[in-house]
Amino acid sequence: MIVECVPNFSAGRDRSVVDALEAAIAAVPGLTVLDRTADADHDRCVITFAGGPQSVQEAAVRAVAVAAERIDLTRQHGVHPRVGAADVIPFVPVSGITLAQCAELAHATGQAIWERTQVPVYFYEAAALSPGRVNLADVRRGGFEVLREQTDTRPPDIGGPLLHPTAGAAIVGARKFLVAYNINLASDDLALAQRIARKLRTSSGGLPAVKALGLRLESRGIVQVSMNLTDYEITGIDQVYTAVAAEAPVLGSELIGLIPRAALPTIDVRWEAFDDQRVLENRLAV
Repeated sequence: MIVECVPNFSAGRDRSVVDALEAAIAAVPGLTVLDRTADADHDRCVITFAGGPQSVQEAAVRAVAVAAERIDLTRQHGVHPRVGAADVIPFVPVSGITLAQCAELAHATGQAIWERTQVPVYFYEAAALSPGRVNLADVRRGGFEVLREQTDTRPPDIGGPLLHPTAGAAIVGARKFLVAYNINLASDDLALAQRIARKLRTSSGGLPAVKALGLRLESRGIVQVSMNLTDYEITGIDQVYTAVAAEAPVLGSELIGLIPRAALPTIDVRWEAFDDQRVLENRLAV
């Protein structure tokens, strides 16, 4: 059985923190670190790894422990929404394991995270314990600063009831492959990026299986349409790129983490820093 784990941590500016997170994961036998992406404006990093279920679970728990020790959300302020130092921890079935089994793995991992780090846990997507927590955006609404004041009405699924004072909560789940894809605009108009994101995202009546935000990248003086394509077989990169390019001039686009070969675009999307090692199947073959 092979499971992919794609945890998102609220650290992208301090390389020593990102290095420590990756080292904690890589030290666990029975898995391979496939990719690492960090962004200073988002102040966020994504470390992708894969292996057997028990190894992947252990690595996730160790990484949460490092995140809780090294990341203080009361002092961290990136443009990306977050509720935890180890913000989102999804498990994705690769081979020999079902989505339902990944949900069971998510539940076991959530329990281990609470017991070993005292970071409370919310479950989402296929691991959600209630309909209102299937959608990640619903769980994360308001971010750390709001959620820590609402645990009486939005208590964690495991642990708490209060959030960890500096590490917040971890959102653990199981899902299908997701393509994290950003389009950078030749503009500094945040309202433009937000309008395009609103037009694209499913929740606003846009394209199916698309989550989108308009964000400002201060380091580059531009804005970005940041997207999660939750089912690339329904809506893929070709479609969202074409839609964005029809609304504004595009500087380039970037992939966060890895992409399945079947999800690769068939048109020129002006990739920034993309090569064949960003394709999941190529990394698994290494």
